[in-house]
Amino acid sequence: MSEFTADTDRGFLTPEQDAADLQASLADLADLVSGQSGLGGVLGQVATFAAHAIPGADGAGVTLLRVDRSDLQVEALAASHPFVSEIDEIQYFTVHEGPCITAALERRTVRSGSLGGEKIWPRFGPLVVQHGVHSVLSLPLLLPGQLVGAINVYAHAPDAFDEHAAQLGARFAAPAAVAVHNAQLLAQAVTLTAQLQTALSHRQVIDQAVGLLRGRSGGTAEEALARLRAISQREHTNVATVAQHIVDEAVHRARAGHSEA
Repeated sequence: MSEFTADTDRGFLTPEQDAADLQASLADLADLVSGQSGLGGVLGQVATFAAHAIPGADGAGVTLLRVDRSDLQVEALAASHPFVSEIDEIQYFTVHEGPCITAALERRTVRSGSLGGEKIWPRFGPLVVQHGVHSVLSLPLLLPGQLVGAINVYAHAPDAFDEHAAQLGARFAAPAAVAVHNAQLLAQAVTLTAQLQTALSHRQVIDQAVGLLRGRSGGTAEEALARLRAISQREHTNVATVAQHIVDEAVHRARAGHSEA
């Protein structure tokens, strides 16, 4: 292992400086507040911290992944630099192969310093070389029994990531997995809360519409609800929209009658 590691943005760093950068990035991870940044913001910050923590990096990306049988589904992604977004787009959505996919499926660190010559990714490698990227370090984000996502760290120079960089990357990836997972859980909780609030408001207007229909027909609640559903199917819209229309019409007629009186 060389005494010095290269970083195109920061010159040549000693192992002590590499360790200091890692510690600074880990401290930044610990200070992340998911509620203030949202899921996308957290992923972007983690990507930026990764690019700073791993020597040789020109940029990094973080991907939130879900395993669907033997396939990977991308749920969210973010990057520290625009060129990283371009490379990850190629990997996930153009050729469906690459180091992050391999790292995630096999749950291991993947490293290459000559992407154009990698036979394992025959379509991905030549395309990213056209973008001037030759080196990659991919790290799965793992929790016990669970894949959260992966970090891709890219460099324009060949052979940019040595074993030292891989070790620092692994040390960063462990707490990063926790930070990303926590952000994901918070985002899911926020979404569920919004859905429950929407469902509650829909339930209220549906109950109001059922009451109006019962008042007109003298039928049961079940009959009124069945009528709402029939109108919904006929008009190709949801029951809540039909109910809101009935309630709005009733309010309009009531106001009109009050004005005439």
